Parts: sequence; C-alpha cells; structure tokens
Amino acid sequence: MILLFQPPHTPEVNPIERLWKEIKKTLRWECFQTLDELREAVWKQLDQLSAYQVKSITGWDFILEALFVSGFS
Repeated sequence: MILLFQPPHTPEVNPIERLWKEIKKTLRWECFQTLDELREAVWKQLDQLSAYQVKSITGWDFILEALFVSGFS
C-alpha cells in the first residue's frame, strides 16, 4: 500500500473522481426507477472499461511517479 497525501477537500486530485466523471458521461441523461437499475448500469459501464482505459483516466503523473519511485507499476 502506498499512501499519497492530498490536501483536504480536493476531489479534483482524487483519481476516482475522474473515473466517475467518465462513467457519468453515458449515464447523465438516463432515468432509473430503482437504485438497483442504477447499480446495474454503473456495473455495465465499469465492465466495458479496459485496464488501459482506467489507467489512462486515473493515471496522473504525480501518482505514476510515486509508484515508479516506490518500485510498483
């Protein structure tokens, strides 16, 4: 586990926020009747993303540099 400290209240530097932004692009105009329908749609979007796509969306230079320095990749 690698701890990367971030300033508090900075979602713009949280990689998961970029991933959610990408998922929301296809779901933003959808209307779901139940929470289960929404969950299913989100899972479908996640299943369609390749590891390369996730890496390109979430792999900021400062994160990749920290992984490189630590020996992880």
